[in-house]
Amino acid sequence: MSSVGIRCRVLLMTMNDSATLELKEYQPRLVAHADLSPDDGEYLFRQYAQQVDVEFPSPKTDHQWRLTANGWVGYIPLPSGKGIYIAPKVPIHNLFGMLEYAYSLKSFHFLDGQVQCHTLRELYDRFAYILAHGVLSRTRKGLYRTYIPINKTLSHLRGRLDVRRMVRHPTSTDLACRFKRHTSDVEENQILAWSLSRIAHGHQCNDWVLPAVRRAYRAIHPAVTITPFNGKDCVGRSYNRLNDDYRPLHMLCRFFLDHTGPSHELGDQASIPFLVNMGRLYELFVAEWLRAHLPSTIGIKVQDVLNIGPGLRFNLDITLFDASTSEVKYILDTKYKDVSHPSTEDVAQVVAYSKAKNCTDAILVYPSSVENGHDVWIGHEIRVRDVAFSLDGDLEQAGQNFMNCLGLTSS
Repeated sequence: MSSVGIRCRVLLMTMNDSATLELKEYQPRLVAHADLSPDDGEYLFRQYAQQVDVEFPSPKTDHQWRLTANGWVGYIPLPSGKGIYIAPKVPIHNLFGMLEYAYSLKSFHFLDGQVQCHTLRELYDRFAYILAHGVLSRTRKGLYRTYIPINKTLSHLRGRLDVRRMVRHPTSTDLACRFKRHTSDVEENQILAWSLSRIAHGHQCNDWVLPAVRRAYRAIHPAVTITPFNGKDCVGRSYNRLNDDYRPLHMLCRFFLDHTGPSHELGDQASIPFLVNMGRLYELFVAEWLRAHLPSTIGIKVQDVLNIGPGLRFNLDITLFDASTSEVKYILDTKYKDVSHPSTEDVAQVVAYSKAKNCTDAILVYPSSVENGHDVWIGHEIRVRDVAFSLDGDLEQAGQNFMNCLGLTSS
C-alpha cells in the first residue's frame, strides 16, 4: 500500500453529525416535525425540488415530513445549519469504481492502495485528501510556469515596441511594449487553487482532512489569481513533460467542480452543497467503460447532437458505430432507474433516435435487470432491447456481460 493509502486509512473516519438527516436515494423517509423546521423544509422544497421530493406534514403523513431523494446523492446544507445527507443505493466500492471510469482516474497510479470507504463522505474525504497531497507535493517541487504574452504601456522599453498601437496614439510619451512574462499564475494552477477553495468552503471534509486542504490552498494561493472555473474547464487540456502530473489532479478537480454549487454561491451561505447526479454519472460510467473495452473496429460518440428540425435538438447518450464505415450500429440510452418494464416514453425516445440515425439496433440500458425483459421489433425496422449494465456486483464482470448481450467482444 502506498504512503497516501496508509495515511488515508488513518484519516478517513466517519463523521457523526447529529445535525444531519440521512436519506437513501429513492427510499422515502418520515421525519418528525421537530427534526426539520418549517423554514428548512420550505427551503428544501423550493431550492432542491429536483433532488428531493418534499411532502409537508399533514394527516396523510401523520403530521411528519416525508422526504424522498430522486437519483441524487451527496449533501445539502440547510439555512438552520443542519443538512441533508443522501446516501447512494449503489455499494460504495462500486460508486468509487464508477467515478474512476467516469473521471478517467483509473489509469493513474496516485490512487494505488486499497482504502476501505464505507460512505460517500469518506469517498469525498479520500479524493479531497489526495488532491491536497498532490498540490502540496507539486508546490514543494515548484509550480508549473510558462510564458504569457503581455501588452502594456511603460515609461521604458521592454521587449518589442507595439508600433501599431503607438501610431494610433502619437501624442503619448509612454512606450507601447509587447513582451512575455514567465509566471506560475496560469490556468493549470488557478484550477487547483479554485478547487481547493471550494472544498474548504464546503465544510464537508472531516476534521482530519480539512487542515491538509487548507495547507495546500495556502501554499498555492500566493502564486495565483483566484479565478472561478467549472468542471468542463478541466477537460481537453494540453499537457507536456513539464506539467503532465497535473492531469490526474485536474481530473479530481473536475469531480469536485462538477458536483458543487455554482461559483456565485461562494460567500452567499455557510456551506456549499455537494450533489452527484447519479443518472448523469451512470451515463458517463457506461460510456467510459465501453471506450476502454470496445474492440478497435467499433467507435463511440458520447452526447452526439441530433438536429431533427427547427427547435428540435436532442443529445444521444451513447452511439456506437463501425470505425471503418461510420455506419451507426447501436443507439444506447442509459436509464438510471429500477423498472419492471420499459416505459412507453423510453421506447419511443430511443426509437426516434434510431430512426433518425438509420440504426436498426436500439438499446435501453438499465442499472439492474428488467423483470420482464423486452426484445421486440418496431415495424420490422428497429429492434428495441433492454440490457442491464448492473451496478450491484462486480463492475468488470457486469461490463463483460453487457458486451456479450450486444454481441461484441472486449478489446
